[in-house]
Amino acid sequence: MTDDRIVAVTMPKWGLSMQLGKITSWIVTEGDEVSVGDELADIETDKIAGTLEAADAGTVRRLVARVGEDVPVSGTIALIAPAGVSDADLDAAAAQARAVIEAGVPDEAAAGPEVRTAEVGGRQIRYAGAGQDGDVVLLVHGYGGDRNSWLFLHEPLAARHRVYALDLPGHGTSSKDVGDGSVSLLVDADGVERAHLVGHSLGGAVAVAAAARHPERVHSLILIAPAGFGPEINAGYLRGFADAQTRRELKPVVGQLFADESLVTRQVVDDLLAYKRLDGVDVALHTLLGTLLAEGGDAQRIDSAAALAALGGAVPVTVVWGRADRIIPAGQAGSVAGAASYVIDGAGHMAHMERPAEVQAAIEETIAGR
Repeated sequence: MTDDRIVAVTMPKWGLSMQLGKITSWIVTEGDEVSVGDELADIETDKIAGTLEAADAGTVRRLVARVGEDVPVSGTIALIAPAGVSDADLDAAAAQARAVIEAGVPDEAAAGPEVRTAEVGGRQIRYAGAGQDGDVVLLVHGYGGDRNSWLFLHEPLAARHRVYALDLPGHGTSSKDVGDGSVSLLVDADGVERAHLVGHSLGGAVAVAAAARHPERVHSLILIAPAGFGPEINAGYLRGFADAQTRRELKPVVGQLFADESLVTRQVVDDLLAYKRLDGVDVALHTLLGTLLAEGGDAQRIDSAAALAALGGAVPVTVVWGRADRIIPAGQAGSVAGAASYVIDGAGHMAHMERPAEVQAAIEETIAGR
C-alpha cells in the first residue's frame, strides 16, 4: 500500500480517439516545486503536440515516463508528493506505473469512439459525442478545421456535460457540398437543439446566426475568435490555406494559427493535406472564401455583430480570444456587445488548442452562470 499523499500525473486524453502519447521533453526535474497551471512536459500524439500543465501543486518526486516512449492514456508519467512521503512508497508507486506503461494499450481500448451521421438539409453531417450527464454542449469548428479541432477540450468537458463535436459541410467527413457557402446553410447543418454553442472563428459566426434564428434552443454562446465582429482579417492566410497543395506551401500557412508554431507537427500538416485532396474539398474551401471575405477585397464579409444585436441580450455571451491572434485581431473582442470577455496570453487563433485549460474554465463559468 503506497502513501495516499502521492498524486499521480497522468497522460492526458487529447481527443476521443487518442490511445497513446509520447513525452518529447520534460520541462520539470525531480525536486521541482510546481503550482497549478505550471508546465510539466511537452507531449506529442499522432495528431498534435502540446504542453501538459500541472493540475495539482506540490513537489515533483519521480519522473516515471521516459522521453520518447509511448504511454497509454491515463498512464502515470510522474509523481507529486510532499517531503514526508518515503522513498520506498514512491518507488513502489513508480514501479506500478512502469508496469502499466510497459503493458501498453489494453485490447478493450482499441475500438475508439463511435462517430455518427445525421442527415440535415440533404447533407450527411458527421459528429462525435461524449459524456452522459449535464447540459448539451455543441462544438463548432472554424474554416478548414473539423471535429478534431476540439481534441484538447472534448473529453475534459464531457466529464460534466454531454458534448458533441461536428464536422461542418465541406469539412472532415461530412458532405463536401456547401451550396453557395452561406452561413445560413451552415446553420442548418448544426441541427442545434437546446445547447450551449461553442463556436470558433467561422464556427463562431455560425453559432451566432443559429442563436439569432432559434434563441429558444440556445442556452449560451461561447465564441472563440469569432468571425464577423470587425473588418480586419488575415485574408492572406485564408487564401493561402485554400490554395496550398504541398507540405512546403501549407506548413507556414498553418503556423500562423498559433502563437507557438512548434505545435504544427508533420502529422498535422499531413492530415490537412489528406483532407484537402478529397473530392469536393477544393471547391468547398474556395466557395467559403466568398462567405468570409468581401467581394474584391480583404475585409470580412460576415456581420456577426448585427446578428448578435438582433438577439437583444436573450442569450448570455462569452468571447474568448488569444492575444497573439494573427488571423482575426483580438481587439475585436470589444465589438462583441454585452459579452463576458477573456483575452488569453500566449495563444493565437487556436486558443482552445494552445491554452485549453483557460478556455475550458471560461466555458464552464458561462455554463454555470446561465
